[in-house]
Amino acid sequence: MSEAERIFFNPWDEAFRANPYPYYKPLMAGPPRLLNVFVPMALVARYADCAAVLRDHEHFSSVPPRLPFLEERISVFGDAPRVVFSDPPVHTRLRRLVSRAFTPRRIRELEPKIREFTNSLLERAAGRGGLDVMADLANPLPVMVISHMLGVPHEHYPMFKQWSDTVIEADNTPPGMPLPQTVRDAFTALREYFVAEIEKRRRHPGDDLVSVLVAAHEGSDEVLSEAELIAFVVILLLAGNETTTNLIGNGMLALTRHPDELGRLGRSPELMPSAIEEMLRYDGPVQATMRHIRQDTEIAGTMVTAGSLIFVLLAAANRDPAQFREPETFDIARTPNDHLAFGEGIHFCIGAPLARMEGAIAIGSLFERFKRIRPATPEAPLKYKGSFFLRGLASLPLEVA
Repeated sequence: MSEAERIFFNPWDEAFRANPYPYYKPLMAGPPRLLNVFVPMALVARYADCAAVLRDHEHFSSVPPRLPFLEERISVFGDAPRVVFSDPPVHTRLRRLVSRAFTPRRIRELEPKIREFTNSLLERAAGRGGLDVMADLANPLPVMVISHMLGVPHEHYPMFKQWSDTVIEADNTPPGMPLPQTVRDAFTALREYFVAEIEKRRRHPGDDLVSVLVAAHEGSDEVLSEAELIAFVVILLLAGNETTTNLIGNGMLALTRHPDELGRLGRSPELMPSAIEEMLRYDGPVQATMRHIRQDTEIAGTMVTAGSLIFVLLAAANRDPAQFREPETFDIARTPNDHLAFGEGIHFCIGAPLARMEGAIAIGSLFERFKRIRPATPEAPLKYKGSFFLRGLASLPLEVA
């Protein structure tokens, strides 16, 4: 069987989502492959090709094409431009304005609160002899942190998490199928919530992120419109929540499946920064991102026609043997480790420092509190949530003591 015949790519297939890594290997044997799955698309998997596409925003646009199945999903956000789905000069302006949410000082000031949240969550789980990393820590912690940044009352955290989960599950709706009404309802509820919160901050500003952005909106020549502000806050809640959840869950899964590395990290906590980078590389929270080309363009020898979607397979690139020595090996001291888990170029994840800090605090606190950590059901099959793009476990039970 030829390499081309062995290629299989179906992000809506449950078995594919459960373990996509074997399907990536044939894609790295040659240049980008062309498929037609509802629309023409190119699969870009090799590290050098992925990095080149992500850095070239002039040829590879982040503005989604006007395709019916994409339009339906994106229209739920409203009509305002969004920093994730925009190109310069719109992206340049939006990125400059929202970057005030992630200044080094603001991130540093969050550390005590992240530790407080983490300790309270682990305290609830302590003494049971078991812990579900997802339910007890990885799911609630990031939404608590983002909600705190936004000035959301703690009693609303569960409601925010429910909205977020509903939206993420929409990724598993195949093209041609209508978007579930529950997704539309969740977006509507989010928007209505923040319209009301913005009005409150106008009357009674605080030191939270919404107040900071509202103040900029009110008092500067360069401002976010109200629609842009709402779109940013909604994306921040969704992206900042789910990606960090998956970093913690996928990272703990990798550690428990590699007990030598688990023990190594327990003995040498100073390896935590490099361990977080390896978790991001080995089984990243974001598997892929998309780009769109408006004119015929060549990618590493493959001519891609105008209007095609580009699937940039970040997780495949992070296991490219041309870039990483022994890429299938999980090595918490790996160096260098120039992975693409946070993207590359002008769309490099603005929240990367926060995600790294949350992951290090959450996993480090597990090691501080528990001397024994091991899988509770090592033979049980894993269940992943319904999204290929955002790879995350539904559950990860551990025995702890």
